[in-house]
Amino acid sequence: MNNNEITFNDLPQVVAQLRDEVMGMKTLLARQQDESKRHLDNEKRHKPMTVDEAAAYTRIPLGTLYMKLADGSLPATKPGKRWVLYQDELDKWLEANRRNAVPLTADEENEAILSSHRRKPNKRDWKHV
Repeated sequence: MNNNEITFNDLPQVVAQLRDEVMGMKTLLARQQDESKRHLDNEKRHKPMTVDEAAAYTRIPLGTLYMKLADGSLPATKPGKRWVLYQDELDKWLEANRRNAVPLTADEENEAILSSHRRKPNKRDWKHV
């Protein structure tokens, strides 16, 4: 089928082809918009912060932050006299230091509690081997 010679019988095929191309372009455009949005979000989150701003952001007391900065457990730089922290690095540090990496649902929490408490078997159920 030549593009210049479209007949009435070819119309359904041509419309279907155009629809597929438009849908492909829509998904490609949506993917690009998501990537650019993620990139902008990452740029916004990689901003320098002072220790006071970091304390307000993380809600960790200022003394605790300075203690963690002094022992090197908190990701930060000190180019001069003042500490510089980055928001995205703080988020990663907070996530890495969680006790449970992902919060448990109520069902998972109940299952964990029940599995940690085992009953002692009854002596009548013991089999002599």
